[in-house]
Amino acid sequence: MTNPQQPNEWSDPNWQALPPPPPVQPISGDPAGLSGYAAPAYPGGGYAGYGQPMPLSRPTNGLAIAALVCSLAGLATCISAPVGAILGHVARKQIRERGEEGDGMALAGIIVGWILTGIGVVGCGLYIAFFAAAIGTGGFTN
Repeated sequence: MTNPQQPNEWSDPNWQALPPPPPVQPISGDPAGLSGYAAPAYPGGGYAGYGQPMPLSRPTNGLAIAALVCSLAGLATCISAPVGAILGHVARKQIRERGEEGDGMALAGIIVGWILTGIGVVGCGLYIAFFAAAIGTGGFTN
């Protein structure tokens, strides 16, 4: 790429062409064997840009997100909480196997899901016990 010249239609005394790009030199200490990769060398060494290469982020496991959403939706529906807990267990297994992100979300889905499931089971048990006691004592007679 060549540097553009100052346009002829106008004149600016402060206008300067861009300096040529720095030469490309191989990166020293290439532990991964990426000898074909090269970065521009700048005075003082280092990388181009902000000085450090961007770390690659791992993808987040989709089941971990679904586990947390289903568990939290269990607050309103009471049905999706056990689904969220089970999805959290599956997500944690996938995260260990694939090296993905989202272990905290999966764990939160497991914890919230099983707590809400336990509260729901206890609530249903109390509901059944209440009506069993009412029927046993004759509380529903005319």
